[in-house]
This record gives sequence, structure tokens and C-alpha cells, in this order.
Amino acid sequence: MSQIVTGLVAHVDAGKTTLSEALLYHAGVTRQLGRVDKGSAFLDPDQLEQQRGITIFSHQAELSFGDLKLTLLDTPGHIDFLAATERVLAVLDYAILVVSAPAGVQATTRILWDLLDKYQVPTFVFVNKMDAPGVDQAAVLAQLQAELDPGCLPFKDPAAQFEELALLDEGVMDDYLTTGEITPAQLRGLIKNRCAFPVYFGAALKDEGVADLIKGLTEWTQTPTPTPDFGARVFKVSHDERGNRLTWLRVTGGNLRAKAELLPGQKADQLRVYNGAKATVVQEVGPGQVCTVAG
Repeated sequence: MSQIVTGLVAHVDAGKTTLSEALLYHAGVTRQLGRVDKGSAFLDPDQLEQQRGITIFSHQAELSFGDLKLTLLDTPGHIDFLAATERVLAVLDYAILVVSAPAGVQATTRILWDLLDKYQVPTFVFVNKMDAPGVDQAAVLAQLQAELDPGCLPFKDPAAQFEELALLDEGVMDDYLTTGEITPAQLRGLIKNRCAFPVYFGAALKDEGVADLIKGLTEWTQTPTPTPDFGARVFKVSHDERGNRLTWLRVTGGNLRAKAELLPGQKADQLRVYNGAKATVVQEVGPGQVCTVAG
């Protein structure tokens, strides 16, 4: 089974939380689609988020799609909370950048794109709200290619884009000229190396195009190779309802066990894996997993 950590990033009002609700629904985590405007979004559990109707804090969800185990980290879209989003980028294997079709590439989109480049995060693009009147898919794609990267290409049928994809890498081009094909491994490599950025079109509120995105994540991502020794990267510090300090981290190698001494005199008193607002206490967390450490 593949295992990746993926983050959702977007400019405000692009429909990022709505897309997360659709992904949760497809994974069977929820039985109905939550709504931001109704304060019922699974990944906006904080009272302030529900009152304001926006994501303020990063939140975690655990999803499974067939052979893919996906840890989803939702991030704030408002520019005022960009620092919280940037901290999450450092622990991601892949990102999903959500772009509103009617609004197109915004200033915040460009800032996020630059940050994704800074942290070298392979990125899938979901163009949302394609059901809005007057939306032109070709025009949106042209803007993505002009303002973000020429490697932004539709991936619902990658074979239809082989010529464009081959141009993104000299080695792939040589093989393509010989065989007329690009192998799945080469496609995954183009994405992993940030040469290609798969683009999917849909309307998350109507659950359109979401299945195509899920299929793409299942087919075109790959589990990173962990380091043999224990390591972890912290991306958030918060407190639970009892005031306990929680350190959020992604294990990059080895295993983290409860009661392990992480720093001289400082032990991991308790390990929790969050799924929205609910937490499961675990005794051990392996490489590639995200958890919180209490204590």
C-alpha cells in the first residue's frame, strides 16, 4: 500500500474546504458533504472557524482510496494565515492546489506557487467551480501554463498529452521518440521532479471531477523512501481542550514510540493521530506518518 502526506492549498474562496469534504466523502470518512457556510465542515472544527466560515488552522484527516493511504493536511487560504500554511508545506510529499475557475490565478495563488517551488513540493492542480457560467476550460488552462508553469497539463487522459509531456524532460523525450510511449514510472517521475503538474477540472460542491483527482493521486504518486534513523519535522504547536501542549510532527524516518525520550529530559508522553477533531491514542508511529506528541 502506498502512503503519502498531501496538503490542500488555495487562495481564499477557491473551494478548498469543499474539495476536502468531497475527498472525505469518497473515502467513507463522512456520510454526507459538510458545508463551510453551515459550519459543518469536517476539517474546520474550531469554533472561530465555524463562526467566520474560513480555515484558520491546519487540520489533519486520514483517508484511504484502494491501495493509497493518504494523510490530508488542510491549510488556511486567507493571506493573514500564510505562515501556518508555509509550515505545513515542509512536511508534504505532494500538494493539491485548488484554483477557482471564475477567479483564475490570483495573487495568493502565485505566492503559494512560489512557496511550493521553494519547498520543492510536487503539485496536483484542481480547477474548481467549473460549473460557473461563462467558464472557459481552455482559457483557464492557458492561464495556468502562462502564469504558473508550462508543465500544467490535463491528466484525465495522460496519453493524450504524451507529446507535451515528453518535451518536459530530455531523457523522456529520447525514449518517447523511440517507443512512442511514456511509461507510468516516467510519468510519476515527471510529477515527483516538478516537471509536470497534473490538472483536473471539476466542481467540488457538486462532486464533479473529484473521482478523477482521486484516481490521479492513486496512479501518479509514489511513497517516499524513509531515512533509516529516527527523524521528525515539527510543523505546528497547539493545545487541546484541557490545555495540554500538542506538538504536531511528521516522522521522516525510523519509528516514534510512546514514552520515548526525544530530547534530554523530554519524553513523548502520549502519541495521538487526529482525524478532524477526534484523536486516536497510539503506541507507535512509523515513517511517513503524522501525529501529535503530548508532553
